[in-house]
Amino acid sequence: MKLQMADKKNIFRDVTSDVQLKGLQARMNINRDKANLLGVEIADIRSALYSAFGQRQVSTIYTPTNSYQVIVQVADEHRVDEGNLGKIYVRSKNNTIVPLSTVASVEREAGPISINHAGQLEAQTISFNLAPGASLGEATKHIELLKKELNIPAGILTDYAGDAAAFESSQTSQIILIVAALLVIYVLLGVLYESYIHPITILSGLPSAAVGALGILWLFDMELSIIAMIGILMLIGIVKKNAIMMIDFALDAQRNKNMQPYEAIRTACLLRFRPIMMTTLAAMMGAIPIALGLGAGAELRQPLGIAVVGGLLFSQIITLFITPVIYLYLNRFSGSGPVK
Repeated sequence: MKLQMADKKNIFRDVTSDVQLKGLQARMNINRDKANLLGVEIADIRSALYSAFGQRQVSTIYTPTNSYQVIVQVADEHRVDEGNLGKIYVRSKNNTIVPLSTVASVEREAGPISINHAGQLEAQTISFNLAPGASLGEATKHIELLKKELNIPAGILTDYAGDAAAFESSQTSQIILIVAALLVIYVLLGVLYESYIHPITILSGLPSAAVGALGILWLFDMELSIIAMIGILMLIGIVKKNAIMMIDFALDAQRNKNMQPYEAIRTACLLRFRPIMMTTLAAMMGAIPIALGLGAGAELRQPLGIAVVGGLLFSQIITLFITPVIYLYLNRFSGSGPVK
């Protein structure tokens, strides 16, 4: 089975299913109204069919050397076609015997030549190819919207496989990785400065770096790929060193030179401005060749360079102004004395 699918953005080029309707199957249609009238329950019909055509074990014969399972089923000559279903009887609630053909009929139709399973459940695989220029993230987003529109019953379980499953797993692991990195940095900075407050001051510049990286990726129409996420993780270390250079000097000036918070952070900004600019420009110069996409296989590394350059440009302008303000605001909660 092959279906052509396309939407406004041409996300899917084609969709294929692994079901091949080249086989033959028999479908039983139960007249539920007639069955209720005669007192025949669906469970009784299912039990009768399983006893006739299934492998119901009713006993075990034990011998001195072996054991044999006793299986109930109809004779082989009555298993050839569905016409013999009329010879199967079901006991009703009124303790009467009702022929199965009275409440059910069988129709032949095209069916799959094989039935795939995932674990112990029947499974059907639907594969799709991406149209040129479409991303896997857009495709999975449209699939989720389609699932909501179809209102799939709760009994039908859906899951991704292959590249789509790896993509979904990476999306979840990326968030966990960033959160874990921030927690580790907070703990280390808290131990270093013996404070619960000033690590927040240092980490306050990270959102601006993320905004700059995401903004420039959007500007150049690039995906937030795993390589781009590596660039954002690099920004965490590069950007927070700006705040560390200022906060470290300011705290030392407050604790050892008895400076007031405003005087300490202002002195830190003046003395640490040149090394902050030097380190930032050095990191940016190193990322520019990657961002330009030079060399073989550069299209894979280019999102990393663009994310680093964009994050550094935006965060450098923002952190030089917001870090002193946040330091002065949070200092009143750190027990280091009031701001004067």
